[in-house]
Amino acid sequence: MSHPSGASVVAKVGLVLRALGTAGASTSAVARGTRLPRPTAHRLLTDLADQGFVDRDGVTGRWHLGPELFLLGAAAAPRYDVSPHARDVLADLAEQTGESAYFSVLRGRETVCLAECEGSFPLRSHVLHEGIRFPLGVASAGLVILAHLPADEADDYLDATDLTTRWGTAHSRRAVRRRIATTRDHGYAVNPGLVVEGSWGLGAAVFDATGRPTSALSLTGVRSRFDDKRIPTLGRLLLDRAHLLSRRGR
Repeated sequence: MSHPSGASVVAKVGLVLRALGTAGASTSAVARGTRLPRPTAHRLLTDLADQGFVDRDGVTGRWHLGPELFLLGAAAAPRYDVSPHARDVLADLAEQTGESAYFSVLRGRETVCLAECEGSFPLRSHVLHEGIRFPLGVASAGLVILAHLPADEADDYLDATDLTTRWGTAHSRRAVRRRIATTRDHGYAVNPGLVVEGSWGLGAAVFDATGRPTSALSLTGVRSRFDDKRIPTLGRLLLDRAHLLSRRGR
């Protein structure tokens, strides 16, 4: 994330709303997540609350997305929500594998999880949930989309982005480029517990009619369910279902 000191008010508001996500956050957490001064974050949150865009829990003091955003989102959903056509695919993936299945879309330089279907296996990974965002190159969905962007575009993104500050040295430019190369070889991406230790994920890209990656299917679970023997089988299944979604979108 670039430093927002010179950003417009609208850009700062966007940062604040994204920082709240689905779980909400304290004023201090919003300030840290957006790299805004705490007084600025508090002022923006207070102004947004006056308009109904955020709401504050009177007990915990945490800020949450507000009712006005729900109304606006409902109005925008018919135009932008692409998740309904993926839900049967997610259910099929979860049933066949026992793992939790997810559908994430590309928004700017991030992936946003729009839909999920829990698997039947009792031990689950809880890294992903609806509404969570990750930068490209982080988690299997963000890695597989980045790997299938035009090479010069992916290189420009990595040259301009430092993922290590938040995500650690496993997300250095060199490490991400190695995983991109492996992803391009296999077709699907593997996240070997790099976001949360022991939580593995696989992702396959979904393409639009021009061949550009616009979204991704992913499976997540514990390491014991993603051993070296099973990963190729899960990867082929993901690629097959991602191809199905790509055809539906054309």
